[in-house]
Amino acid sequence: MKVVVALAATASALVAPVAKVAPATVVDAKSAAMPFLECPAALDGLDYPGNVGFDPLRFTDSDWNMAEVIIPKERWMGEYAEIPMVYWMREAELKHGRICMLAVVGWLTVDAGIHFPGEKYTGIDALHAHDAMLASGNMGVMLLFAAVAELTSMVSVVQAAKGSGREAGDFGLDPLEFCGNPDTKKFMLEAETTHARLAMLGFSGLCTQSALLESHTFPYLS
Repeated sequence: MKVVVALAATASALVAPVAKVAPATVVDAKSAAMPFLECPAALDGLDYPGNVGFDPLRFTDSDWNMAEVIIPKERWMGEYAEIPMVYWMREAELKHGRICMLAVVGWLTVDAGIHFPGEKYTGIDALHAHDAMLASGNMGVMLLFAAVAELTSMVSVVQAAKGSGREAGDFGLDPLEFCGNPDTKKFMLEAETTHARLAMLGFSGLCTQSALLESHTFPYLS
């Protein structure tokens, strides 16, 4: 019996490992966002809201199964789901986009003079709010809230890695039932993706113009 096992082990060692090959791009498929570039294979025909084939750095060509990154093998003995890189990119895009949508509203609100009651909040503009909150000790509480939200959101991501079938960015948050029917849901998901991308660009512009021009009132041009 030991001889058989030894021979089997020797034979398996002589077999070359199967190399993972990145997905090939479909011939002549062009990116809708950048028609002079080929559309990455992972995005070609993908039914994701806002998908226009935009991935010039080809992150989605990676053949990683992100489920194995989310839950390391030494911590999970069960079966992994298949979570391609495009799923992880969409999860990150929606998370950052949602944060930026809130951040744009918050930035404009503070610079409009609307803030919490109390002397320590008086006269603070959005650009200098971070340092002011550090000095007052408020930033620790805000960091705690952010940590709780992050850890809570990761529960859904971990479940997706275990095969729950969850869509990227879906936390089941729809108290007003805007996504009550398929047509409305498709429209709302497209709108969210568009506004998320716009907010990421907009918040970057708000911060940059406010800092460079020392301007603290909309539209931050002087």
